[in-house]
Amino acid sequence: MNDDRLPPVAPEVTATLVEDLSPRLRKRLDAAVTKLAARPTHRDGDTTTIEVDDETALRLHAPGGVVAKAEDITCGCLLAPACVHRAAAACAAPTADPAPEPAEQPTPEALEAPGPPSAADPGTASPPETASPAQRAAADALWAAGAAVLEAGVDGAGAVTQSALLRAAHTARLRHLPRAAGAALAVVTLLRAARAGDPSYRTADLVTALAELLGTARRVGTASEAELAAVRGRARRPYSPDGSLRLYGLFTEPVVTDSGHGGVRTWVAGADGRLFTVGDVAPGGAGRALGVADRAVRLGDSALTHRELGRAGLAVSGATVSPDGRLGAGKGVRAVTARGAAWTEPPLAALWETPPSEQVARALRSTSRYADPDGGGSDLLFLDVELLGAVREPGGTCLLALCEGGVRVRLAVADDEPALAHRDNLALLAAAPGARLRIIGRLAPAPHPRLTLLACSHPTGEGTIDLGLDRLRRADLPDPAAPAHLAPPQPTGSVGQSPLYLLERRVEQTVPAGRAALGMLGDVTAETSRIRRAGLPTAAALLTALCASAARRERDLFGRLLPADTDGFAAYWLAAARYTAAVAESLCSTAWDPTT
Repeated sequence: MNDDRLPPVAPEVTATLVEDLSPRLRKRLDAAVTKLAARPTHRDGDTTTIEVDDETALRLHAPGGVVAKAEDITCGCLLAPACVHRAAAACAAPTADPAPEPAEQPTPEALEAPGPPSAADPGTASPPETASPAQRAAADALWAAGAAVLEAGVDGAGAVTQSALLRAAHTARLRHLPRAAGAALAVVTLLRAARAGDPSYRTADLVTALAELLGTARRVGTASEAELAAVRGRARRPYSPDGSLRLYGLFTEPVVTDSGHGGVRTWVAGADGRLFTVGDVAPGGAGRALGVADRAVRLGDSALTHRELGRAGLAVSGATVSPDGRLGAGKGVRAVTARGAAWTEPPLAALWETPPSEQVARALRSTSRYADPDGGGSDLLFLDVELLGAVREPGGTCLLALCEGGVRVRLAVADDEPALAHRDNLALLAAAPGARLRIIGRLAPAPHPRLTLLACSHPTGEGTIDLGLDRLRRADLPDPAAPAHLAPPQPTGSVGQSPLYLLERRVEQTVPAGRAALGMLGDVTAETSRIRRAGLPTAAALLTALCASAARRERDLFGRLLPADTDGFAAYWLAAARYTAAVAESLCSTAWDPTT
């Protein structure tokens, strides 16, 4: 059984079913989830049936596509409804996204908050708005659940630990803390992916999600006014109306995921410079990505394909836009083909007029690991470069280019999928040193200027190339017979040799193995001394404190070990995670500044 064949289950349903189990059955829950995953499943309308054995069937009823009540999961075994099967099915199913709340609905806290001083009493000033006691309690529950994940690690964070997170997330949402609730659900999703061996899972993603959860929960009790509003977040509709838009195509990129999904994403810009996307991604892999590029865009009455839209234009009325810039394709959306614009013509030319350092700062603000979810923005960079040649790296070969201000930037392939054109196109461009191109790439945070190359102007100066879909030919190069040119070796400065990774790897090591993994490290003096010599005393102090907290276990008067200080360890881990992220972003920003 694959969990994507099961209907999503509301977080509070999973939490309730797990909490209702007896202690004996809770110990058997993880084994039951694994066993249930191997059983055949079939769907009939809104009901999905799992064959527990030859005589027992487990049913999940999902009216509207979501299992919203505990009673909607029924089992035919003799122990039902107090059996382990119902809870196991809920834990094996995907977690449903909470239903969006109307944006205009005021929260109870907002209704109770004191208003501005009245004209009759000008000397009375209202105190700053802070979190309510109920919100603080919900945040404390989220902190405790997140700290428990750090204590146990991925291997120990089974269904019971996950249900505590789901309960805390549901409570936080009821207390109008959608940002923290969303972070908790993201942690649960990543924990399940890690435990299931999902190839798309990355430990760094779980580190980011856990730090976001713990950091947001900690800030609820101390934030006020505008900071409190950002910490609370907003529960809003996925798409909101945006009136009429005049859009100009930029490029189309193929999308291939480790989970077997494939498709394309076409980028367009509005007359005011805002960036939007139109996507089509579904199960199918690289083959589907190449095929979908020539299918009609699902937007209004437009007959343009994705490839064509990347070079044409659209006039859209009744547009709807998601917070991350995706254009909706609802019934009320109308779109007709319009004239596009070259990259050298307004309004698109303005995208290349912003200095690279400012573009990088904007990309880091919008795509930071812990950026405000409502901040929007994009990680795309628009640069004019001169190609210098190929540069060999431990992970392969990339292209070195010179951009404005004398900054040397490394251009890497966006996807190594052999069916896509990225790698072949980069190899051909390496044979054209001295060529001047206008490019679009995605920022790759690193201690040196680096981006993944997505699109570029044609080497002949006519048109543009979608580097993942279109294939360059040698005849397109200024000198078709020229071999690939290797740029001279680049000196590695102190930034590239930063030992910050010594702290980063201990932060990441905690997630899969838990606190005990750091507690067994022993003396880390050599690592901290190396970090101090590099001018990072704060990083050295954090590493020392983190490892000491992991190893610290107090004993009572009879010599018995007392419970570990999970709160203290979580606080040190959070400080280390946020510090490494901030320093990495600072190093990236500095590398792009031509004055440094």
